[in-house]
This record gives sequence, C-alpha cells and structure tokens, in this order.
Amino acid sequence: MISRIDLRGTAFPEGGIDRDLLPRAELDVEAALEKVRPICDDVRHRGTAALIEYARRFDGVTLDRVRVPADALTRALAGLDPAVRAALEESIRRARLVHREQRRTDVTTRVVPGGTVTERWVPVERVGLYVPGGNAVYPSSVVMNVVPAQEAGVGSLAVSSPPQADFDGLPHPTILAACALLGVDEVYAAGGAQAIAMFAHGTEECRPVNLVTGPGNIWVAAAKRLLKGRIGIDAEAGPTEIAVLADDTADPVHVAADLISQAEHDTLAAAVLVTTSPALADAVAAELDRQVAATKHTERITEALTGKQSAVVLVDTLDQGLAVVDAYAAEHLEIQTADAAAVAARVRNAGAVFVGPYAPVSLGDYAAGSNHVLPTGGCACHSSGLSVQSFLRGIHVVDYTRDALAEVAHHVVTLAEAEDLPAHGAAIKARFEWKVPQG
Repeated sequence: MISRIDLRGTAFPEGGIDRDLLPRAELDVEAALEKVRPICDDVRHRGTAALIEYARRFDGVTLDRVRVPADALTRALAGLDPAVRAALEESIRRARLVHREQRRTDVTTRVVPGGTVTERWVPVERVGLYVPGGNAVYPSSVVMNVVPAQEAGVGSLAVSSPPQADFDGLPHPTILAACALLGVDEVYAAGGAQAIAMFAHGTEECRPVNLVTGPGNIWVAAAKRLLKGRIGIDAEAGPTEIAVLADDTADPVHVAADLISQAEHDTLAAAVLVTTSPALADAVAAELDRQVAATKHTERITEALTGKQSAVVLVDTLDQGLAVVDAYAAEHLEIQTADAAAVAARVRNAGAVFVGPYAPVSLGDYAAGSNHVLPTGGCACHSSGLSVQSFLRGIHVVDYTRDALAEVAHHVVTLAEAEDLPAHGAAIKARFEWKVPQG
C-alpha cells in the first residue's frame, strides 16, 4: 500500500540530505493564486453581495446575510451533545493552561545612564480566524485559533467558516457551539478565498482585520499569499503531515494507526515512517492493510497512503533517521524509539514533537494543551506553530536624556557620514549648541 525509499548504504552529506529525495505532496499555490485573484478583487469591490454569490456558486446555499445571527450561536450551544461539550471544555482548559504561560512581559534595558530601550509586547488589534469545512468538522480549530488570540489580549476576534447546505446556510452547528463556548459572537458564513478577502478588505458586515490565522485548502492558502501585506498571516497551510521515527522497539499497531489518523484528513495528506528496522517496516505495512480496510474513510486514506507524498524510509542508523526527519521538517513528528525523550531532544525541525507510545498526534490534535495549527510543507525548518506570540508585536521604545544622547552623538554622526547620509548626522547636531564631542 505504501511505497518504500531505501537509503541504507547511502552516504549522508555533512550538511544534511537532499530534501528532494523525500516524499512531499505537490501543492501549486502559485497556479491557484491567479484563480483566486478575481474572487478577492470582486469581494473588495462588491462586499457582501459577492460573498452571497460565491456561497450560492461554491456551497450551494442562498444567504440573506453573511454574519451569523446571535441566536444561532445560542441554539447551537444549547443543542450540543453533552459529551462533545465536556470534551471541548476540557480541550479549552488545557489549551489555556499552556498558552497562558506563553505571555510575554515588557523588558527595559538600561543601555547607559539616562538611556533605555524598552521592548513592549502589544497584541494585534483585530484578528480574523478561519475554520475550514470540507471533509470533516473542526471545532478543535476554533479552540486552537481563539485561545492563543484571547490569551494574547486581542480585543476583536471574528471567525469565518464555510456555509453548509445541510444547516440552512450556516456553518456547522458544532463550529458555532465552540465559538459560543469561547465567547466569540462575531461569526461569518463564508469559506475559501472569499472569506480571506472579506477579512482583508472588509464588507458592509465585517470590518477589516490586521491578521488572519487558521488552516484551509489550496484556495485559502493562495488568498493568504495574494493578500499578505495588506493583512498579516500565520502561514500558507498545506496538506497535513505525520512523520514517525521508529526503531525495532516500536509497536507496529501503534505506528500504523497513527499514520492512518493523519491520512484520514485528505487525499493529499502525507504519512511517512522513517525506521532502522526492516522488520518493523514489514509489520507496519501489514498493519496498514488490516487497519485501513476496517476504518471508515478507507478510500480517502488509501489514496493518501499510496500517493507520492507517503512512504516508508529505511535508514541504517538512528542518527541517519534524525537527519532524514530534520530534512523533512514534518508538521507532526512522533518519536517511537528506545529512550524516546533523549532522541526527541535532538530534533531540530518539526512543528510539534510527540514523545513515546503514549503521545500520539491525535492527542495533540485535541487535548494535549499544545496547538495543532502547525507549519507544513517543510516550513518547520524556519517557522513555528500558532501561539500567543503569533498575536503579539514587539515595539521598541527608545528613551534617552540630553546627556545620554550627547555622549554617543559623535558615533551617530560618524556612522551617518560613513553611509553618506549627512542629514542623519545633522538631525543629531541640531540638538546641540556646541560642537559634537569627538573621540
């Protein structure tokens, strides 16, 4: 079912292996960009009318308005299955525990007597949070986006999720209930590129935002790329990924189940096993055959596991396995080896690392307390997952007295003249009646 890449006997270069040797889903955001451009321009010019038209064209629903009425949120929460409510409340509680600890404090550095630089951490004023529809329902994404924004102190939050024909053109009621649980009352029935354009440009119903976060399909990713600059974005999220680094101590039942859990998301989802053990690779392959046949979304999972983005990678040593997973830079990386914590501590590139047999990715998706909005497509080598920091800006506040400026003025003038920017130096000289001290 799943292909193999045999790197045993390969000389691993000191700078790391070629990332092009590793499996990866193809996602042509650049091609999609030209298709979403006219949609985004239309929303910019026609606002709500354009959103209503796209809801009819893409989602098969007829809307009178895009903003979800307050009573719909109340009804959704009242009708929520008590077990689902309890699970969401626990997920929210754990996420708050972790994200509250991420808050940053202002720091003032005394550079010289009379001269200080303070770094202030200021939350973004207004944020648009996108929650996808598609193959599944994602109230967990509401939690993962809203909690860090709230803990950062963002004052204005708006959520958008695609309208659903089965629910009278509203987003899925579990999405609405999650918003109500979190105290978010500004929710919109808009999906895809048009939702990102709504956040960026504003409409009659929705004020523009400063930052957009949340995962989505290729059209959402393309709209984020197109509108980046007008709005800040968290990332251009691609198909989900799981990599498992395992040795012969791993349980093939666990490994196969975890690979399947992420393949369940999408036909482009990536599932990669990196192992030193051919016996484990064989056992996992057999388990995949058995478990996939018994699961609900067999067809979708099979397509993901047999796609070019999924593979078993065989290596000679655990060090080589670490080199492979660092080059791959997975969204989710499980370590299922002997002394898993020590191995996990050596990982340099991953969106999130899950240590040992009892920390599966599914735990992180819902209730570990960690955030599941993570970098994909190898971006974990330079980017982080969503956190409180994503919603904060560091602002340097420079406060110098006259004497403190006078003490360093000659250096500023010298550097300004070295850069052939004499007016910079003149701005310093203008503050003093005497010649700037030298040396």
